[in-house]
Amino acid sequence: MQYENLKPNRVFYYFKKISEIPHGSGNTSAIADFCEGFAKTHNLKYVRDAVNNVIIFKDGSAGYEQSEPIILQGHLDMVCQKTPDCNIDFERDGLDIYVDGDFIKAHGTTLGADNGIAVAMALAILESNDISHPPIEAVFTVDEETGMSGALSLDTNVLSGAKMINLDSETEGNVTVSCAGGSDFEAVLPITSHTVRGQKITIDIGGLKGGHSGVDINKNRINANMLAGRILNELNNVPFNIISINGGDKANAIPNRCVIELCTSKAGEATAALQNIYDDIKSEISDCENDFCLTLTVGETKEYTCFSDDVKSKLIYTLLCVPNGITEMSASINGLVQTSLNLGILATDNQNIILHFALRSNKMSALNFLQKRLIAFFEMLNTPHKTFGVYPAWEYRENSPLRDVCCQTYYELSKNQARVIAIHAGLECGVFASKIKDFDCVSIGPSMHDVHTTRERLSISSTESFYAMLLKILEKLK
Repeated sequence: MQYENLKPNRVFYYFKKISEIPHGSGNTSAIADFCEGFAKTHNLKYVRDAVNNVIIFKDGSAGYEQSEPIILQGHLDMVCQKTPDCNIDFERDGLDIYVDGDFIKAHGTTLGADNGIAVAMALAILESNDISHPPIEAVFTVDEETGMSGALSLDTNVLSGAKMINLDSETEGNVTVSCAGGSDFEAVLPITSHTVRGQKITIDIGGLKGGHSGVDINKNRINANMLAGRILNELNNVPFNIISINGGDKANAIPNRCVIELCTSKAGEATAALQNIYDDIKSEISDCENDFCLTLTVGETKEYTCFSDDVKSKLIYTLLCVPNGITEMSASINGLVQTSLNLGILATDNQNIILHFALRSNKMSALNFLQKRLIAFFEMLNTPHKTFGVYPAWEYRENSPLRDVCCQTYYELSKNQARVIAIHAGLECGVFASKIKDFDCVSIGPSMHDVHTTRERLSISSTESFYAMLLKILEKLK
């Protein structure tokens, strides 16, 4: 990949370096090492905590020494998704990134521009001695994508600033000023089993768009796990047993694939019924999911260990009836999803079927009620469950000088009005707002598309113009 011709050169230099380092959620030691090494190389004060959050400090440039510090913030971890034919091991391998026109993409995987580009821009600023800026506190958190545990555990007492630019937004020209809070909810359906003789059929539900469970939840993206429940229910006129079911591997990503293994004594009838089910669903959802496909593989006849009839019934009932997707729209902000949930992981192990949901709401009371709905649902099924990873919402601040500077700067450079928005996705801004008094924050970023999917791509031209805007904002914060 030729980076020397891309601008801003040092931003893309650091983005390439970051892409070479494995940095999926829960695997951030190496990327934290890289940031720590950067601080040492450039003789910058830094703090690295026990969970691998890294903070790097830089004094204000000439004339800005006494200015109020600004926090630049992004997260080190990425969502790791790959295509079925991709051989990358996210625990050990870097990404295979490339330029395609105006975009940077990755072969067969997510790109990690969410949020590697934030880290790259911050490092480029920290490295330079030619940029006018107030004292900078660059905060790189971990595991944002899996519940914001890094930000939640961060000791903000080491920070002096009360103004923060979060660099985790995905559309240039948007100035985000409020976001949803959220939590994780996991239910564990214990497996009882029996041995059944029959022919194995593997149902591979694929071709769905998937996406981010916050920003894409209102885009008619079909959840493969929920679709699996419909397919199993509509197949019920043919005798079958379930061997396993697995879909999705990130709670906050709308799953685009689910694989079901069945055992049946009537494979011919089952495959014919499944083809009819596929045809009906394909016709129904083709406007929003035109690449939806159902791949059937018929295996050998032998004895298989399958879910008991009781477990099978509970599973199908759950996938048919448990809430998923949007549950409430905002009454005060037009078009804003207020409350939603996403069954992002459906997994079979030796003893249990695990259902992992990501919950979101811009109102904490609504989030609490949604948790209570799930608790009531699974208690009726006598299914163990837990809520964890709770993070706060970021509420709108009426008076925000930082927001005003960002909007003014965007207009000066682009001659367009910035879009001041609230989003349904979770941002770490809410966590910082709950910890820092008189906190003033915005979330901004360059344009990227299809984050959390293997189609993720970052606009090169947007990165250039956004970075110029970011430098201008820093210059104004004197």
